[in-house]
Amino acid sequence: MHSRISERTVSTVLHGTEQSPLRESASNGLKIAIVGGFGVGKTTMVKSVSEIRPLSTEETMTQAGVGIDDSSFVRNKTTTTVAFDFGRISLDEQMVLYLFGAPGQERFWFLWDRLFSGTLGAVVLVDTNRLSDSWYALDRLEHHGTPFIVARNNFTEPRHTLEEVRESLDLPPDVPMIDCDARKRDSSKAVLVALARYLYSLSTNGAAGESTA
Repeated sequence: MHSRISERTVSTVLHGTEQSPLRESASNGLKIAIVGGFGVGKTTMVKSVSEIRPLSTEETMTQAGVGIDDSSFVRNKTTTTVAFDFGRISLDEQMVLYLFGAPGQERFWFLWDRLFSGTLGAVVLVDTNRLSDSWYALDRLEHHGTPFIVARNNFTEPRHTLEEVRESLDLPPDVPMIDCDARKRDSSKAVLVALARYLYSLSTNGAAGESTA
């Protein structure tokens, strides 16, 4: 996996491609994690933006999860991810973006550390009704030193400003925040564009620092 992202990559994410087959010339893969609390929209985002049929590990929710998984805010949810979701976007003939959606239930959080291995960057999806569900994701990403942005998923009309959400999550001012609707491809794509731009800025700033050292 490449540790830096180019301006060309940002541009290609922005304008997109319609190709689905993975080209034989593809040689560079960028691993992106999509994390967040239970039922926040991670699987939905992977499905909406992937150019291929996503690999999903969703299973029907049963009585076995009652008292373990808090579904009080997602009463219409009937399935849940038990491992990872996987999707893909081909940025150009050589570069591919691999999307990994993490399971949100606390009992599966032990899988996250493995997921973050080799990850270039991450999207933290948040629901303002359950901001505390995001704290573990933020903590683990900071622990691993993985760059991330925060996307507020608006399945319903937001009741707080992004700055209020930033303050509640105690996010540094340089961490980008963005609104999205994970059900919509263009909106999910805009989140990936924001992440790509952020990774590019970190890469160029790091290169500039190395050249002056």
